[in-house]
Amino acid sequence: MQPLMDKEQLKDIIKAALVEVLEERQDLLQEAIESALEDLALCQAIKEGEKTQLVSREDVLKILEAKV
Repeated sequence: MQPLMDKEQLKDIIKAALVEVLEERQDLLQEAIESALEDLALCQAIKEGEKTQLVSREDVLKILEAKV
């Protein structure tokens, strides 16, 4: 028995569906990119933070309370 669709047909259908979704819902792509950039920034901040001196929880809370 032969498959109803070959790999190339399936690939073309998936591409067309993806293009249609991205054209109609550009916000989804924008949100995905924003989320990825936020993740990268957080990773970078963590790496930078690992190089610095530790600070107590109380000191952090004092700084945060002063900014409110």
